[in-house]
Amino acid sequence: MDHPPKEAVSAAAAPTSNVSGSISGSAAPPDKVRRVSCTKCFDAIWFCYSPFHQMQQYYRYGEFDNCFGKWNALFDCLSLKTKKSSEVQEILDAREKSRPRIWEYRTVEEASVNWWRMYSHFLKFPPKPDS
Repeated sequence: MDHPPKEAVSAAAAPTSNVSGSISGSAAPPDKVRRVSCTKCFDAIWFCYSPFHQMQQYYRYGEFDNCFGKWNALFDCLSLKTKKSSEVQEILDAREKSRPRIWEYRTVEEASVNWWRMYSHFLKFPPKPDS
């Protein structure tokens, strides 16, 4: 059985919120120009219509995937390609700021307090035997 490339699987599995396409240099400093590539969107659509993905969706959820989210991501990516690079930078920066963060930034003291609050119950030591 042919398996799709890993990029297609990760692009298809990724949520298609308002981040579209592949953005090269997204980890680069903000003064560098980021280029939008729609290759991952095309790969995600290609994989979405594959029998493997459709059967997987049917097995898991009882219905086939209509791939609308993948098409929306592709159209969004293609529309970004028609804009000026300065507009694209503004749009991508706004999306980056509005995206929820996975990690919460804390100072060392805040992190320590939070760790003890969340995990101290695992460290319940048995009482010392009377000697």
